[in-house]
Amino acid sequence: MRTILQETISTQRKILVNLLKQPLSELVLELAPDISNTVRLESHLHEAFPVFQHCKYLYIMDKCGVQITQTILAHSSDSKSLGRDRSKRPYMQHDFSVDNFSLSEAYISKHNKRPSVTAIHVIKDSRQKLIGYLGVDYDLRELPGTNHLYKESLKWQQIKGDPAIRSGLFAQQRMQSDMDTNIDNVLALMQALICEHGIFHGKFHFSSSRTTIWLFDDPYNYRLLSMNELNDPDICLAYPRHPYSKLAKVPESAIPEIFEYFKQLRFADETIYLRAGSINVVNGMISLNFSCDGSHYLPYQEFLDKGMGFWFGTEEIEPFQYDDIIETICARGCDYVYNLINQHRQGNHSEEVKNIPLIEQDKIMKELEAIMQVYSHT
Repeated sequence: MRTILQETISTQRKILVNLLKQPLSELVLELAPDISNTVRLESHLHEAFPVFQHCKYLYIMDKCGVQITQTILAHSSDSKSLGRDRSKRPYMQHDFSVDNFSLSEAYISKHNKRPSVTAIHVIKDSRQKLIGYLGVDYDLRELPGTNHLYKESLKWQQIKGDPAIRSGLFAQQRMQSDMDTNIDNVLALMQALICEHGIFHGKFHFSSSRTTIWLFDDPYNYRLLSMNELNDPDICLAYPRHPYSKLAKVPESAIPEIFEYFKQLRFADETIYLRAGSINVVNGMISLNFSCDGSHYLPYQEFLDKGMGFWFGTEEIEPFQYDDIIETICARGCDYVYNLINQHRQGNHSEEVKNIPLIEQDKIMKELEAIMQVYSHT
């Protein structure tokens, strides 16, 4: 399935193709008769440069992909790449026997180390025989038609974390942090800041006992609040009163329920627990980072609808189904179980659990490890 980001990129490429294809096809007709005359070729490129007002460089290659002209710039030329073999560069890998024109995917330029794209048009003689290539290089910063802002998908996304953290998952246990001890007060304070003092994005770092906040009135800077500030309700005096924004997708009434779920996810299990959680009331997104270093991004209503059952397996996967899965795995022998646990720690998932949410997989692996510890002591 194509993502919104891919569709945005595709749209911008179509805009650029429409701007380039016709003028390039006209220019190569002028170049073909002079393909053996470097001076004339460079003169054509200098004259044509204003037509390609957004481009960085123009140059011509022979039929083998070797540059036969200087690199033409807006007001000068550069001989450093004369004779350079460009045949192995990404923009020359197109099948030009099918299409005379190609716009490359973005790549990092060899010399300037800048994200770039290159348009290539085949040069043919009067008998339609390949005699060279015209190249037009663009720096992505200077491309036309790329001013449409990409909008992030508002669908649930699940992202794997650091395999090194997952490898030690079952050897760890939640440690009571200062924020855990004062969690009700911290949640109440953050609710007040969001609902009454213009905070549109707040993130709880439960394990390290801090929060980061972003304000409507100063969105380009974030504030870091330690437990010293979070334990002092006077902190609200540092932020002027601000009515709950009409831009917010999250209704004000939903915030206490969201925070309550954060609290439940933090304390529900001593091995698999919420390490950090955030809310952005404007785009309506919730982010969750668990002790297994798995991260989730999802709309607030979907988060509320899933409830605790989704995260800890009491709804989508009933206990008897867990038992069936564990029994199936154990029936394949101790070596298989040990290997499965080790593979899971590295982020690889077996057929038995691959379609189960990561946090539920972790619960199954925790149970399997407990079983194997029993066997190892018998």
